Amino acid sequence: FFSQAGFDYIIPQVEAIDKYRESIAELPLTSSPEVFGLHPNAEIGYFTEAAKQLWLGVLNMQTSEGGGSGGINRDEYILQVASDVLSKIPTEEMKTQSEEGHVPRPTEVVLVQEVARFQILINRMTSSLLDLKRALAGEIGMSAELDELGSSLLNGFLPPAWARLAPATMKPLGSWMAHFQKRQAQYEGWASHGEPPVFWLSGLHIPDSLLTALIQTTCRKKGWALDKSTFYTECTAWTDPREVKESLEHGTYIEGLYIEGAQWSIETGCLVRQRPKVLVQELPLVQVIPIEYSRLKLRDSLRTPVYVTQARRNAMGVGWVMDVNLHTKEHPSLWILQGVACCLNTDI
Repeated sequence: FFSQAGFDYIIPQVEAIDKYRESIAELPLTSSPEVFGLHPNAEIGYFTEAAKQLWLGVLNMQTSEGGGSGGINRDEYILQVASDVLSKIPTEEMKTQSEEGHVPRPTEVVLVQEVARFQILINRMTSSLLDLKRALAGEIGMSAELDELGSSLLNGFLPPAWARLAPATMKPLGSWMAHFQKRQAQYEGWASHGEPPVFWLSGLHIPDSLLTALIQTTCRKKGWALDKSTFYTECTAWTDPREVKESLEHGTYIEGLYIEGAQWSIETGCLVRQRPKVLVQELPLVQVIPIEYSRLKLRDSLRTPVYVTQARRNAMGVGWVMDVNLHTKEHPSLWILQGVACCLNTDI
């Protein structure tokens, strides 16, 4: 899958050193991503990330002086953002329904744990914002943590103190708040009406816990050995969760997966090359199907890793969630060279 990309890269068949120097001098100063088997979109992603890092550096260097010429000053703006965020935080503690003597199913245990983590985040957000407002009013001292919170609200970043209690993300504060409210809606619907037919996987703090719970539930019903069971996935033709009317007996549907490095074609039901300037595409609903290892036989399928964010995983391997099976008519090595992977959250 090597591409010459407009230039013939060869080893010159010459003996004199001057000829080698002439061949080296003829090499282009820059090489397109196609030379390395990548899609031209890879270059767009590189320059976009470089511009983003430059812009973040400029924001971090700005001074804390107030606005002039009648504009809103720093403290007033931070106070306004803090009040807006506080208005979107639920004030009542979320409850999960459980009958006395009822043995919770694995997925119900996941819900209880998720709601508990979400409530810890809510409590931290509420207390820190109230303290920040008091500090801006001069009622308490401005600590280093509160100053960091104020700077994050000013620049539109997710405060580090909140990020430590939330799923990994690269979103700015505005997009993260929309994500926060959608998480709340999923938890409330799950607690009130039972398991949804379609799970929004990126709305879970530990998404792989749900996948493990689905395997456990199926193993209990079918009498399978848990250590000899796994799951595989199939992409459906549905793009709207409202098209799914009822839950599956075994497994579930998941939404919110984004693919990089390739494109999914609903018409052909397989991976195809990316369209120019389209870096990320949301996959249609994906069906998760529990199965025993001995019965799993897949052909023409690319085992695609799913990460929490577009940063993929760190040096410690943290960030990987699962693998999805995507049908392909091309050799898998093509998509490996393209760097194909899925993520649960984009950076916008």
